Amino acid sequence: MSSRVNQKWRYKLNKWRRRAAIFLSLSLLIIIGFVVYGKIEYETARKNSIETLEESAPEGIKYENEYEQIPFQAEEQKKNEPLHILLIGVDKAVDDKSRTDTIMIVQYNTNHGTAKLVSIMRDSYVAIPDHQDNKINASFFIGGPELLRKTIKKNFDIDIHYYAMVNFDGFERVVDTIAPNGIEINVEHRMYKSSMKMHFEPGKQIVKGKDVLKYVRFRDDHENDFGRVRRQQEVISLLKDEMLTLRGVSKVPQLIGAVEPYIDTNMKTRKILSLGKDFFLNPVEDIETLTIPIEHSFIDQRYPHAGLVLEMDIKKNKQALHHFFEFNNKNEEDL
Repeated sequence: MSSRVNQKWRYKLNKWRRRAAIFLSLSLLIIIGFVVYGKIEYETARKNSIETLEESAPEGIKYENEYEQIPFQAEEQKKNEPLHILLIGVDKAVDDKSRTDTIMIVQYNTNHGTAKLVSIMRDSYVAIPDHQDNKINASFFIGGPELLRKTIKKNFDIDIHYYAMVNFDGFERVVDTIAPNGIEINVEHRMYKSSMKMHFEPGKQIVKGKDVLKYVRFRDDHENDFGRVRRQQEVISLLKDEMLTLRGVSKVPQLIGAVEPYIDTNMKTRKILSLGKDFFLNPVEDIETLTIPIEHSFIDQRYPHAGLVLEMDIKKNKQALHHFFEFNNKNEEDL
């Protein structure tokens, strides 16, 4: 009797093992399939973007990082520390150095699925390491992402781990890749500028990359640069929502491949893919935003070497930024 029972259990055990082996084999094949599919999607999208860039570039002009000779000295991200990414929007005239009209710091906490976005006004008057005080965008013009990083560290004591720099063509591509059918914006008042071939009437409307760029660059109203920054933050939040409507993680490689040639960054492709996976597995519900300088912390000032600037209370803005990022390990008296 005992022998018959043992044979029965051995038969069931072997049957379970065979099923487990089949299940694991199928799982492995599915994972390999996703990896191969992702690789193909990434390479195909990247190839198409590079071909588009080459076709649209003026003769003799190459898309290169003009600041390669100034290494970006990224701070090492500590364990369980949120990630800080410096976002830089640039404009470049032919035979001229790039200028930035968009400076943002994204704080992304992969563990909690939270994101915060700080916009620093380009006319903010700050101390620039080894140079005369000037507008913060002057630090980028002088020394690229690295000097901008050092300037942010010197004035606000914020560690930057990565940077991502995109020009206007790249921004259009990013928008059209994430939202091929456009995004819905709510135009609060008439926006018109003939030099930009721009004319928006008030109300909700669907716009694609080219017109989204005009929307976020416009500053010819009573809000000036502050309105432009607010619209930039609005569009980033809308793009985040659009990304979450894509068909899961399988779309991430295609998305990254399509926009990567338009973006200069010190992030490796593996890191970008890892962040993309984290974003979809632990999606961000809402993006909190802050604009520096904060209200009632600056005055308009003019200097011969810098022109019209926003002269701010550095201590007050540094404290606001640290509070926003929840830097609990900072000594408030040092702020």
